[in-house]
Amino acid sequence: MMTQTMAPKDAKTVKTKYIYTFGDGNAEGNAQMKNLLGGKGANLCEMNRLGVPVPPGFVITTEACTRYTEKGREDLMEAIREEMEQGIAHLEQIMGTRFGDRENPLLISVRSGARVSMPGMMDTVLNLGLNDDAVEGLSQRSGESRFAWDAYRRFVQMYGDVVMGLKPESKEDEDPFEVLIDEMKKKRGVANDNQLTTSDLKKLVLQFKELILQRTGEEFPTDPWEQLQGAVSAVFESWNNERAQVYRSLNGIPEHWGTAVNVQAMVYGNLNDNSATGVAFTRDAGTGEDLFNGEFLVNAQGEDVVAGIRTPQQITLEGSRRWAELAKITEEVRREKYPSLEEIMPEVYRELAAIETRLENHYADMQDLEFTIQDGKLWILQTRNGKRTGAAMVKIAVDMLNQGMIDEKTAVLRVDPHRLDELLHPVFDPTAIKSANVIAKGLPASPGAATGQVVFFADDAESWAENNKPTILVRMETSPEDLRGMSVAKGILTARGGMTSHAAVVARGMGKCCVSGAGAIHVDYRARTMTVDGQTFREGDWISLNGSTGEVYEGRIITQEPALSGDFGKLMKLADKYTRLEVRTNADTPEDAATALRFGARGIGLCRTEHMFFEGERIIPMREMILAADETGRRTALDKLLVFQREDFRGLFETMHDLPVTIRLLDPPLHEFIPHDEAGQREIADDMGVSLEVIKDKIEELKEANPMMGHRGCRLGITYPEITEMQVRAIIEAALDVKMKGIRVIPEIMVPLVSKVKEFEAQKNLIEATAETIFAERNERVEYQIGTMVETPRAAMLADYISPNAHFFSFGTNDLTQMTFGYSRDDASKFLPIYLKQGLLDHDPFEEIDQYGVGGLVQIAVERGRKGNPNLSLGLCGEHGGNPASVDFCHRVGLDYVSCSPYRVPIARLAAAQASLKNEK
Repeated sequence: MMTQTMAPKDAKTVKTKYIYTFGDGNAEGNAQMKNLLGGKGANLCEMNRLGVPVPPGFVITTEACTRYTEKGREDLMEAIREEMEQGIAHLEQIMGTRFGDRENPLLISVRSGARVSMPGMMDTVLNLGLNDDAVEGLSQRSGESRFAWDAYRRFVQMYGDVVMGLKPESKEDEDPFEVLIDEMKKKRGVANDNQLTTSDLKKLVLQFKELILQRTGEEFPTDPWEQLQGAVSAVFESWNNERAQVYRSLNGIPEHWGTAVNVQAMVYGNLNDNSATGVAFTRDAGTGEDLFNGEFLVNAQGEDVVAGIRTPQQITLEGSRRWAELAKITEEVRREKYPSLEEIMPEVYRELAAIETRLENHYADMQDLEFTIQDGKLWILQTRNGKRTGAAMVKIAVDMLNQGMIDEKTAVLRVDPHRLDELLHPVFDPTAIKSANVIAKGLPASPGAATGQVVFFADDAESWAENNKPTILVRMETSPEDLRGMSVAKGILTARGGMTSHAAVVARGMGKCCVSGAGAIHVDYRARTMTVDGQTFREGDWISLNGSTGEVYEGRIITQEPALSGDFGKLMKLADKYTRLEVRTNADTPEDAATALRFGARGIGLCRTEHMFFEGERIIPMREMILAADETGRRTALDKLLVFQREDFRGLFETMHDLPVTIRLLDPPLHEFIPHDEAGQREIADDMGVSLEVIKDKIEELKEANPMMGHRGCRLGITYPEITEMQVRAIIEAALDVKMKGIRVIPEIMVPLVSKVKEFEAQKNLIEATAETIFAERNERVEYQIGTMVETPRAAMLADYISPNAHFFSFGTNDLTQMTFGYSRDDASKFLPIYLKQGLLDHDPFEEIDQYGVGGLVQIAVERGRKGNPNLSLGLCGEHGGNPASVDFCHRVGLDYVSCSPYRVPIARLAAAQASLKNEK
């Protein structure tokens, strides 16, 4: 929205500046202005200041996007008209051309550029300014009529799609413009677009215009200023298109940021065979290897590389040889048909290599470059911090630290904690791989292992995922419209495209397994089939992908635990060096506890004893206890459970060895342990020797209108004290048994769902009395602690009354969120997606803690709890314990630890270190 500066009555109002120019070594912006100019615009300005060859241009700010969204197209265009005319004049002066001139036309590109990279999510228009007159002028000035008409063909196609909305009518249909191009190539008997003649391209331009008029009812605009306004508006509109909204949701990008628009003078990679366009990375975005790499196409424009329509060539000789080996191409064929840029344009390559080194050193991060070579002259169109996999993120941070490019704190802050998740999940079992049948091979676009059922459309991947069906999304090539399906698929397979295609770049950004450019695959969208060497795979068939090698396998393949790299270990050690907040784990079995220990957990913050009762035969005495007619019957069943519980706790104490183990007493309502189908109820009746009617009557007694707020938590232990007695006996006896083995045991007994001081005191007294009885029986003692789970608003408000009698508080933020919002976690899926889409919520409060409401209660409980007991230990054990934003909150309010699932322990450790560094005073 346009802002104004207050001024004296007799002074002129200062207008908001919406356009910033750059070019010819000068720039009005710099790299620090990303919020206003977007990442692309800020970096274009910065490169100008560094003397990097960048086509001149101007940036329309993110504030203009906000005004466009709030007040509409007409208002914004009037507000920026004068500045835009000055921006075009700036380009005309530097380029020596005229916008709209028929003999010497200025042609421009119009691109999006948010403050963070959103590759392919918003729109671009190239070659703007062409019409039937200007194309002749471009032809005469360049001396290349085919080039001029190819540029015009591309412009009409791109403008018709982006601005005028001419897209496939259904998901089974192909791009209508590409259909006409394919028909022309078939008619001419050629394979590639660059084999079409000038005459062919003229016919295509005419066909495109006729198609636009037929489908939209509008003539293609010939006035360059009308074209420019349409393109700028389309880019601002694309900030709110579906794929951009999905990408923002997946990556936590706020809607109010908006996008900038970058307008630049065109440079041409499709001028002749001494021209090219490409994408380069200063390091390998998949593995993190310190190797300059990338792809290019001769006689092409930038969109050709990422679209995956033509198979690109490699920039470096080393990269070209590696590619040939993967593609099983001989060195002779590689040299003849797919030479590297280093080989065919050595001088340009040396200049590009020098620039990439300079930019990486300047930004102290891996860079993703876009470049164009126009008749032997190199131009850099963009640099940005490159998207990378989780493994590459870790390796690059550690390598740059070792190389002295960044310090330890920067290395810790450089890695997104969420991305560590990619390193911790299974890979293919080597034995299973040996017997697997390889059906195709493509490029290893994004590492990982994926097994799933074939689907061909993004919306099908979504619907299958909702039914918990793992999928592999198979496409000829992906487009930004496929984003939602890509995000839920286990892996992505494309028949076309290289390492910098849309599928590859987006998959790496998501940490999603991807194999691209598997040329042996033929996809038939209408038949929903994939054919490879005569073998047909239909929708629903199983295949597997190895994104690290590019291999595609038939069927399902077994996976195993990954091996973590030395770089991962070094990063974790650095994280521990700078963290204050400890990370524990939620674990109910020795196996889970051992996994968490391997990932660096400092204890168990939550052992849910109810999960133990579902294992094997122990569910039978549990149900006997619940269905017993009296206390005697309950105690008889509990004696059977004691044996199981004691053994469970021994296993946990031995595994955690010298680390604290927090055990929550029985929490859920008892009806959860009883089957609700008649067959299951009949089985219980037979086991207990009673009639089915007796069982049904008992189940009816247990039924509650609102069980999540009913007979559960400490209320169970108060109404049935024998349950608490059995669990405490199991804990203390197990602790004494393990202590006798010379292992230090630190049991912490947690009373759930307390709302009143007297509830806690009643359970605490029972725990202590039971423990003392056991100590007398065994003539041995063990230290233990008693605390409570703060998961009701009342407990938070009364923390200073509860804490004097407690050793610790652990915030159960799952239930605390339910009770604070009044949302049922089990039913919230019916409305939460709508709330998120409409902006009523910024995030799902069950995934990321609500810092003002729920967090406010936590903060009150921390302050009041420590007021009542300065030595009180404070932790959090809800699902939020593994969420980086929630971990940051826990650090700021002064908790001592968070607890999360085993596989999220490294994520929480890194997030805790980052919280400490970000909040340094």
